[in-house]
Amino acid sequence: MQVIMFTKLFRELGSSETAALLSEIGFDGVDLLIREGWHVTPQTADSIEGVVTQFKQRGLNVPMATCDAVDPSDPITERIIAHCAEAGIGLLRIGYWRYDQAHGYRTILKEAQDQLAGLARLAERHSICLALQLHGGTIHSSSGQALHLLTPHDPRYVGAYVDPGNQVVQEGREDWRLTLDALEPWLCCLGVKNGGWFAGMNDENGQRRWHSDWLPMSDGMVPWSDILAHLSQTRFSGILSLHSQYRIPFAQAVAQTGVDLGFVRRILGDTRKPT
Repeated sequence: MQVIMFTKLFRELGSSETAALLSEIGFDGVDLLIREGWHVTPQTADSIEGVVTQFKQRGLNVPMATCDAVDPSDPITERIIAHCAEAGIGLLRIGYWRYDQAHGYRTILKEAQDQLAGLARLAERHSICLALQLHGGTIHSSSGQALHLLTPHDPRYVGAYVDPGNQVVQEGREDWRLTLDALEPWLCCLGVKNGGWFAGMNDENGQRRWHSDWLPMSDGMVPWSDILAHLSQTRFSGILSLHSQYRIPFAQAVAQTGVDLGFVRRILGDTRKPT
């Protein structure tokens, strides 16, 4: 398993500064975010190889990237896929198919199935795997929902990105054993973060309202000590992409990220200590 850092936290830093900081903390590599306002944008996909080189110069691998692409007919989509493949990035997380009651589930599912089929053909053309993340507000927030999209596809080109933190904070819990078991043929990556729910005020009808928030890895509702131990025992060889979603000052978030990395490595039996 490679423990890498999702670069979303580092929007205000340049790619070279981000590389230096993540190398200092002690990550194996990065999950490079390709999005407007970050180090690489969809329009600057031709810069991916140069950014990857900057990270590698700091001893960081770039085994995966993240983008928002879902439309295989958009020329930018294939440009992103092609440049990632050329840069040696083997896994690319794609965008989401969001649920919209006005359009209806079956209409969205059909569009998603058609688009994913086109994306899979692009992935095969460029010898890269595309990852579908379990994410709140989508038609693939649970393992059962994701299977409606994943089932026809070769795991070499379309994979499952399991995210227990998203499932807890955004959608409600699913037994992690069921999730990993159901998606096992396609399992290529796990998003690593934690969170929980808290009781709020009652509304005017007396209904208790609840809110969620992100928490340190050791403090949230996701039993990461059990999940990580299971991944070790089953010799999972994919990617762990650690996220820092904290709503706290940047320096504090960086410090907590180091603590989270140490927690993950301790359970995996990795004796290296983050700085």
